[in-house]
Amino acid sequence: MQSSRNFIEEIKYQLAHGSMTNKLIIYNVFIFALILLLNAIISLSISQIAFTEFLFTLDTNFIGFIQKPWGIFTSIFSHFSLWHLIFNMMFLYFSGQLFEQIFDKRKLWQTYIFGGIAGGFLEIAAHFLFPSFQNTEQVVVGASGSIMAIFTALAFHSPNIRVSLFGVIPVKIYFIALFFLLNDLIGISNPSDNVAHFAHLGGAIFGLISIQSLHSKNNILNVLEDFFDRIKKMLLSGKSSTTSKTKFKTDEQYNLEKKNRQVKTDAILDKISKSGYESLTKEEKDFLFNQSKN
Repeated sequence: MQSSRNFIEEIKYQLAHGSMTNKLIIYNVFIFALILLLNAIISLSISQIAFTEFLFTLDTNFIGFIQKPWGIFTSIFSHFSLWHLIFNMMFLYFSGQLFEQIFDKRKLWQTYIFGGIAGGFLEIAAHFLFPSFQNTEQVVVGASGSIMAIFTALAFHSPNIRVSLFGVIPVKIYFIALFFLLNDLIGISNPSDNVAHFAHLGGAIFGLISIQSLHSKNNILNVLEDFFDRIKKMLLSGKSSTTSKTKFKTDEQYNLEKKNRQVKTDAILDKISKSGYESLTKEEKDFLFNQSKN
């Protein structure tokens, strides 16, 4: 059954019910379109202020970072070149879909965000510490560090997954990950190539760390999630909640619950494909909506 949704309806549907990979791609494309729009408006005005660079790039100079710290976050969703966007989104689609099959959409979102931030901080640290970088002014932009975190976590957690290189040659996924890592290690000796190799490596390092003790409270993603949950509760209640603690499950419990949720989700999606979204009961709609937030 073909979907009757138009373009805007499809975007809304993907944001509400689509995979996290699709949502991340939509966010990146939206920011790219916004950058193009703002650049067009600025080019038609008298002002020559580099407004989009101010909003959407990360300064590797420490003073520049202090002046606009939001760049550590906005830069991981921003692209100023169409080809840069296309290449990164193709890589994100490939690695993100595989990642969600093995993990879940929440971990994909967390790895994307924190992996990109880790890459940004490593790039800033490299420009601060290494003399060959200290006389260069560079900004970081793009999702590459975030994608490297996702791809590296995937490749080293499930190294025997085979992918078709160029659609023809079967290769184990960790060989591709090693190629990218070696390319960035070689590239750091050439600071003038305008590639943020340390941001890529920072993302990759975070990806490797993120798959250690996955369902333990000591896992870095679980530690970060618990930390931000506590901050959220403090902001909402006005005081720290010392009594609430996150409960962690065994791998067996986690995998069983995930399997049961997936079976129910598949049944609901099958019902949508046969009878349409409006055929769902309120309980089924609520379940699907809650799953889209995980």
